[in-house]
Amino acid sequence: MAFPDRRTLNVLLTTLLFAVAVAIVYVARTVIVIFAFSILFAYLMNPIVRFLQRHSLFFKNLRGPHVAEAYLALLILIGSIVHILDPQFVPRLGRLIRQSPAVMENVYSGDIAITMGQRNGWDEAQSQRAKAFLQQRRESIRGVVESVRQFVSVAFGGILMIPILGLFFLSDGDKLANGVIHLISTGETYETARALAADLNDMLRHYVRAKVTLAVLSLIYCSVTMVFLGYPHALALGLLAGVLEFIPIAGWITALIAISTVGLLTHSHWIWMAALLGLWRVTMDYWIAPRVMGHELEIHPLLAIFTVMVGGAVGGIVGIYLSVPIVAALRVIWHRFASPTAHNPSRLDLPLTTESRDLPRFGHSSDE
Repeated sequence: MAFPDRRTLNVLLTTLLFAVAVAIVYVARTVIVIFAFSILFAYLMNPIVRFLQRHSLFFKNLRGPHVAEAYLALLILIGSIVHILDPQFVPRLGRLIRQSPAVMENVYSGDIAITMGQRNGWDEAQSQRAKAFLQQRRESIRGVVESVRQFVSVAFGGILMIPILGLFFLSDGDKLANGVIHLISTGETYETARALAADLNDMLRHYVRAKVTLAVLSLIYCSVTMVFLGYPHALALGLLAGVLEFIPIAGWITALIAISTVGLLTHSHWIWMAALLGLWRVTMDYWIAPRVMGHELEIHPLLAIFTVMVGGAVGGIVGIYLSVPIVAALRVIWHRFASPTAHNPSRLDLPLTTESRDLPRFGHSSDE
């Protein structure tokens, strides 16, 4: 049997390494997604940190205290919105957590149907049919509840990890970027890697700026609309809608439920508000967002719509959120290698520190 030649061995080895890399990415996809969202969160917080650092009377040369100030301001904002909308939110959440095991046992046994029947005036036959229905599907209901519980625990853990990891990117991002560039590049490719990192950094800043623009537009639209419809806490609900704009699909659905619930409980025009929010969602998804993203990332609005749809089909909510920056990154990589002399970067200003001077970035960036 003839031994394969060197070229064949190289092809086989390359294929094997690519397969191993794909397998590792698939297995560690949750961790990779959390790190990706942490980087985007760091880019979102970085302008606030830089503003505080520039206008501070103390510690101008230190970044850590201003990172802590930015995080504290974010916690105060979230806490204020929650307190304005529902001052008893924390006690109610605690009671819900404590009572959830007993409630689920009532669901599994079907006894909750009897309780609901008594509250809603059902006759005995209706209550018994509902109880039998729940008892017959006990295992299916248990499986759905367990799946939801696992998803919530994973999502909650990821939400907690994102700002924690974001601290590291905000504090030592330049050092991390330098380390990655040195790791993946050689002496001949070092300058190219630095230039590519500058382009990707600029792209991510424009992507986050586009997301902030969309959030501000949602805040203004929802707040003004609720003021005209006589909603209470219009500004707080508008802030909530703006913040939730950063979360695809689940964010605007949560905002819709919260705003409609407040309108229903306060006898406001919640039906009109729900219809206007639906109209806004269609306008945002198919007209405003593609144009804002297209302008910031220099991609056609139709391509942005197509990218989001494909991302949702492939990766669900995560795919919707990360599809546009992934395509924009591929575009940056293509342009960098297709025309390596097209740019003239000077220093990379990642959302980490502003002290490093050995990494490049666009000298003509409009973000500065």
